[in-house]
Parts: sequence; structure tokens; C-alpha cells
Amino acid sequence: MYATFLLIIGLLFLYYGGDLLVKGSVGLALRFKISTLVVGMTIMSFSTSCPELFVTVQALFSESSNIALGNVIGSNIANIALVLAVTALIFKLKISQQTIRIDYPFMIIVTLLFGLILYYFKQINYIVGLFFIFSISFFSYFLISKSKNDDGFISHNINNEYKNTLLHNIVLLILGILLLKFGADYLVDGAILIANKFGVSDRVIAVSVIAIGTSLPELVASVIAAYRKESSLAIGNIIGSNIFNILIVLGISSLIKTIKIEDYAILNVDYLWMMLIFILLGIFIYCSKNQQISRYQGGILLLCYVYYIFSSIV
Repeated sequence: MYATFLLIIGLLFLYYGGDLLVKGSVGLALRFKISTLVVGMTIMSFSTSCPELFVTVQALFSESSNIALGNVIGSNIANIALVLAVTALIFKLKISQQTIRIDYPFMIIVTLLFGLILYYFKQINYIVGLFFIFSISFFSYFLISKSKNDDGFISHNINNEYKNTLLHNIVLLILGILLLKFGADYLVDGAILIANKFGVSDRVIAVSVIAIGTSLPELVASVIAAYRKESSLAIGNIIGSNIFNILIVLGISSLIKTIKIEDYAILNVDYLWMMLIFILLGIFIYCSKNQQISRYQGGILLLCYVYYIFSSIV
């Protein structure tokens, strides 16, 4: 009962913490007139990836690299096969030219590089972490440079939604960070207790329950963006979050402590599923005649996710 309580409280804290962090960070970005394109692919993506960062760091302090790696890989799978799929089932998602030419190819490159590092080195140390952080810094700089003349990536309605005072945004940011910190503590502790009690691998807990919990901010942000008729922002936020999960979450975490593979099913099963889901998304993106993710395609992605979770648990 206590473990379940920790798990539920942790999920709630992560959900509300992620929501507050998105509102505060995007509000600050818009207030200081940062390009709205950059807000979508960097500020918002980083904000919605913060639950993964807090959970991963806490997992490393709890001596569980399985949860650290499983959370990132599971969250990336959930972002595409759950978050994007559910959003597509509600709204048809338009695919932007930036997604086709820049965002998706970069996500694939980063994911392949991540897999090669895991396969050959069996760990992510501080040197790899520094390289990851340098890579995301370069990518963010590239996006900022490219979008200097962009002015309409987020609609007027979304701008109004995040238009708060400077103090209000700072308070939202601080509250969001605090909720994420405590939420990560409770979620990891509860997950480890449940895994030990029922004999379930902490890897399975990480790629299912924890991954879904840390993907809730992406789901909220994407549904809101799609509802505001900013479907390209929804896809951009999800793909951007996947990039940030690998480069920022694992990059920063590895500076604190080396992340080692403890359960090779993470590499042999979960990583392969992540690549399969990403390739399936790529087929939908590049073979689409009207440049959108349809409800039918969203349904296929969701069925894949259900099968993945079922097969992992069984």
C-alpha cells in the first residue's frame, strides 16, 4: 500500500510539476521575445523533458541504472506511440517542413548514435555526456539562428495563454521544479518497492509506469497545441523532447554518475522497439500524401505501444 501511495503521489507531482514548468518557461521565453519557433523546439521540449531528468538523476542516486536508461528509452517510445498517437486520434496532425527536413532526421541520427555507444561501450560516462551536451547546444544554436526571422510558430491564442507577469512566471518555474524533484523521489522509491515486492524487473517498471508518468507533460502540451490548431508544434514538441531526453537527460545525468547497462534487455529489446517505432513514424511522415499524421496511423502506433507494454510485462 505504501509503495502504491508513493507511486501515485509521484505521478501526480510530476504531472502538475511538468505543467507548471511548461507554463513558466514558455511564459518567460515569450516575455523576453525569444523566437516562438525556438520556444517550441527548445524551451518547451526541455521543460517537458524535465520529469525524465529528475527521475533519471534520482534513479542513479538510488543505484538503479536500469530505471535511468529504461525511463529515457521508455519515455521516447511513449512520446511517439502513446502521446503522438493519442493526439493524432483526437486531431489530425499536420507535418511541418522543419519536421521533415531537420527535426526527424536529427532525432534518428541521435538515436542511432545512442545505440552504438550502448552497444560498444555498455555505458554512458562523463565524456559521452559532455559530447551529448555539446551536440544539443549546437543544435539549439542552429535552431535559434535559423528562426531569427520566424514570428508565427505559436498562435496568438497560445501566446495569450502564457502571457503572465515576470514574477508569476518565475513562481510557476520554481513550483514546477520543486514538484518535479519530490515527484521523482516518490516515483522512483515507489517503483523500486513494487518491483522488489512482486518480483518485477525495475527495467519493466521503468519502461512502463515511470515512462508513462514522465511523458504526461508532453501529452498535455501536445493536446493543447493540437487543440489550438498548432499541430506542427505538437509534433515538434514530441520529437524535440525525444532529442532532449537522450542528449540532455542522459548527458547531464552521466556527468553526475556513469550510467551502465545492468539488464541487457534494455539494449536487445527496448532500444530495438524504440527504433522500430521511430522508423514507423518516419514511414508515416515521408509517405504521407497530405503531410499529416492521420487517426488511422495514430491507431496503429497506439496498438504497437499496447503490444510492447503487454509483451514487456509478460
